[in-house]
Amino acid sequence: MTSATASVRAIGALSAGLLALGTLAACTPEPKPTPTKTALFSSDEDAFKAAEETYRAYTDALNDVDTGDPKTFEPVMYWASGQASTALKKSLSELHAENVSLVGDTEIVTVTGIATDTNAGTVSLHICADVSNTDVIDSKGASLIPEGRAPVQSLLVDFNAADTSTGLRVISTTGDESRTCSQ
Repeated sequence: MTSATASVRAIGALSAGLLALGTLAACTPEPKPTPTKTALFSSDEDAFKAAEETYRAYTDALNDVDTGDPKTFEPVMYWASGQASTALKKSLSELHAENVSLVGDTEIVTVTGIATDTNAGTVSLHICADVSNTDVIDSKGASLIPEGRAPVQSLLVDFNAADTSTGLRVISTTGDESRTCSQ
């Protein structure tokens, strides 16, 4: 065999090898791209607005609760999650069992955005809620509201991302004595 023939064969073998290698590489799946997490809300303002809408829906549903009819608990439970859901379920069950009635409506006076993480879908609001027209009545008709209850309550309310029309649910509600509400 001449050196020219050997060179042609070597180039042919090399070409076939490279072609086969290229074919194998083409069959190897490319790594799937890692999805980037998109923010639930486009801005803090949008997050605070959604949280306010959520709390107003939660309050409206709570105002409609009839402790004598557990089916009325479902709409308010829809807006609660985590600690808020657990505490609400326990309270409503106890009120029902003890034949205690909720009377009147809570009204939201002010809403102030405190903190948000638009990527994680968490929001915190300060709420001033007027409870002056509400009462809790026992089975004998006596009020269970302590003397001197402030007519406007200062609350810190936390929200978490959820599959609701607003994108959020209430996860905790606590009294907030560090902030004041005008009465």
